[in-house]
Amino acid sequence: MLTPMDAAASDDEAGGGAVPGVYRGDEGRSGPVLLTLDVDGEVFAVRDGGDGGTHYHWVSGPNRHYGFGSSGAPDLPVEEHRKAIRTFLSMIDPKTGYIAED
Repeated sequence: MLTPMDAAASDDEAGGGAVPGVYRGDEGRSGPVLLTLDVDGEVFAVRDGGDGGTHYHWVSGPNRHYGFGSSGAPDLPVEEHRKAIRTFLSMIDPKTGYIAED
């Protein structure tokens, strides 16, 4: 029996393109919160991305579970985390709370 992830792989191999699926494993899952940062009035939880990167959850944002990921290691200096968060916030459409569409 094919799981959604197996179906996506089969479709891709057949040239049908990627198909969204449900991931039920532990690989790539975020770890526990390493630190919480207030950046320009917005609160972010910083986690180990589980894949060598960092996940940033926008705790105070208007959209539940929204945030971003970075390939940078989670053990960066706090100011590097703040810089990444400010870059993310600069892309947000204030009307929607999501990254603005071009």
